[in-house]
Amino acid sequence: MENNKLDTISNLFEGKEIRSIWDSTKGDYFFSVTDVIGALTDSKIPKRYWSDLKRKLIEEGSQLYENIVQLKMKAKDGKFRETDTLDTKGILRLIESVPSSKAEPFKLWLAKMGSDRIDEIFDPEIAINRAINYYRNRGYSDKWIEKRLKGILDRNKLTDIWKENGIKGNLDYAILTNEIYKSWSGMKANEYKEYKNIRKESLRDNMTDMEIALTDLGEIATKELAKEHRPYGLEENKKVAKMGGHAAKVAREDIEKNLGKTVLSNKNSLSYQYINQEALEASKGRNF
Repeated sequence: MENNKLDTISNLFEGKEIRSIWDSTKGDYFFSVTDVIGALTDSKIPKRYWSDLKRKLIEEGSQLYENIVQLKMKAKDGKFRETDTLDTKGILRLIESVPSSKAEPFKLWLAKMGSDRIDEIFDPEIAINRAINYYRNRGYSDKWIEKRLKGILDRNKLTDIWKENGIKGNLDYAILTNEIYKSWSGMKANEYKEYKNIRKESLRDNMTDMEIALTDLGEIATKELAKEHRPYGLEENKKVAKMGGHAAKVAREDIEKNLGKTVLSNKNSLSYQYINQEALEASKGRNF
């Protein structure tokens, strides 16, 4: 399934995030078991709930336990970790072992998830329209959406070149992307996210038009330089990524010189905000 796996997909059931991975060969999802249990039970510690249930399944000799597949999924801290998953059939069997008033609504949600994905395979335009509607519903302008979709296409062209140049896997892509970001903005992707006070959300979805333009310029420049110089392997491609990011840095410096201010923005597009727990505790202490 490794070659057919997409990045971790996050879908919501009644406001609860359910991470999943689509297996294009099998034509089915693999869902995070702890996410499903968290949604069904409202347990504050779904991992513990699953650990106890898993032990019970083992003792009973349940085949469900044997069907568990460990896949790397993106955690809340942005890192990919081995996660217990089950396919749709397995999740339906899991529901039978978890007393919950949400069992039937969840089954309907699963059925719609599968139907929507199958429809998208036969008609990819459905997926594109879903993405457009997603951004429109969150208040993004059509002009911004157009730039975002073009940026995704340009990004895919860049990763295709990286593949040809001996780069494999999301980790190496992330390293090269960080070289581009660092060169033009002075920050790696995780530092940029911290600057904007976002966590697992998409960095580009929270950028201004100018920030997106400079990011795109850095990646397009990197792509053209990589096509021309054909670096091979991670270290050589890192040098070219820095060159591409530098092109965006030169553009940024010229723009800022004329604007008289930085083009980097710490604003995000979230309708909610994260609270620093340490600051919150300190604030509580001062109120006593």
